[in-house]
Amino acid sequence: DPTIRRVASHYKLPHTLLHAVITAESSYDPNAISRAGAVGLMQLMPETAKRYGVSNRKNPKENIFGGSRYLRDLLRLFNNDMELALAAYNAGEGAVKKYGNKVPPYKETQNYVKKVIKYYNRYKLTMS
Repeated sequence: DPTIRRVASHYKLPHTLLHAVITAESSYDPNAISRAGAVGLMQLMPETAKRYGVSNRKNPKENIFGGSRYLRDLLRLFNNDMELALAAYNAGEGAVKKYGNKVPPYKETQNYVKKVIKYYNRYKLTMS
């Protein structure tokens, strides 16, 4: 939690949003690996990790910094629309753009956005 709060403050993101993404992505398992090859707490793909200077995706601190910076950039790209930023985090920026800046019609992505927002709203009430 202290690392998440520090990174959230650095990137001007709500720490509760980072906790929500980490919960949905990896359930706080730094060794988590997805079927698609995403790794770590925030499930960074190799290209995303490289883009954000993360050399060890299993390193919790590096992973949180890289994932948070990516999330911040997505929020900027989509005018602070959290649903679109989360959809892009899950399905890629191109998928959101392809569907006219809407959440893509992928069941996994639609469920992911709902799940993260549910965690985010819960954490806003329970974490100060």
